[in-house]
Amino acid sequence: MITILAVLCSLTSPASCQELTVTTSDFADISMQSCLMGAPQLAEWMKQHPAERLAAWRCVSGSRNRNGA
Repeated sequence: MITILAVLCSLTSPASCQELTVTTSDFADISMQSCLMGAPQLAEWMKQHPAERLAAWRCVSGSRNRNGA
């Protein structure tokens, strides 16, 4: 299992950023290579969060116990 940790910053307050675990069924079968190349699913996920800017992301093997967005 690959987990994507995304750093999202508010468009209204660019200095206000937080790291979130991206958890949706769209990412269930993502490969590490696909994740590192930008995960097309991540772009789709960002469309659902128009008030935020994706500042960074990282791919980790396994699951994380953080709040998903």
